[in-house]
Amino acid sequence: MPVTWLLSILLILEPIVLDKPAYRIFDKSGTVVPYDTLMQSLGEAEVVLFGELHNNALAHWLELQVAQDLYTRDSSLVLGMEMLEADNQLLLDEYLNGIIKERHFKQEAKLWDNYPTDYQPLVEFARTHQLPVIATNVPRRYASLVSREGMTALDSLSPSAKQWIAPLPIEVDIELPGYQNMLNMMGGAQGHGGMSGENMVMAQATKDATMAYFIQQNLPENGTSLHISGSYHSDNFEGIYWYLKQALPDLSIKTISCVEQASLDSLGTETKGVADFIIAIPSDMTKTY
Repeated sequence: MPVTWLLSILLILEPIVLDKPAYRIFDKSGTVVPYDTLMQSLGEAEVVLFGELHNNALAHWLELQVAQDLYTRDSSLVLGMEMLEADNQLLLDEYLNGIIKERHFKQEAKLWDNYPTDYQPLVEFARTHQLPVIATNVPRRYASLVSREGMTALDSLSPSAKQWIAPLPIEVDIELPGYQNMLNMMGGAQGHGGMSGENMVMAQATKDATMAYFIQQNLPENGTSLHISGSYHSDNFEGIYWYLKQALPDLSIKTISCVEQASLDSLGTETKGVADFIIAIPSDMTKTY
């Protein structure tokens, strides 16, 4: 066969044989692992911290797949979400239990704008299978209070208000790299634009501690707790992970971090080790907002 013919055939076949993966899973060392390996590891954990990219359609799809597959392995699944604030737990429970209509839940709960596309599928999956969903995040008004006035401002809240926050005083290790990076981004402790950098870190720590607290308070006796949050709340085994380990050092936790890359051939050096598993997604993947 002439070389020119062979080249022509290869050029025709190339688009057929080339793969276009929508995502690729890596372990912390940067080795590609199959989805089954991911699920085997997650199924052995007591807590799974799924760190998402808030506007990434594929990350949200994968969250639903992980929830469904964890449930298939063990029906004692508990779902927790940063996107639901702790003081809305009653509303959430009433909706999950069929006491109130969906429209009332959506009208009265402080849902994120992208709830219908990104988080409602998870909540509806839990509702269908009668699984608990825990609203883990600190009410935003209290995070805002800390960002303005510092952590001690929480001391003045009523006992009723404090039930939606991790027990006070909240320990904060401001030397943790993630908090230091945030501090540097805010222009140091003094901050800029009238915003205190240290107070912003304290507000972030209040969220992390509160989410960890409500995860801890709602651990299934023999099952897995799957928690969904932004990846920065658990990357580098800090944030929620750190607070959980402070409270329960022997707790088995697996972390996932979603990252965007131009190419999925290998994991970027800067993201190796940020989590037990890193899901790399094309940077041009569809955004939900």
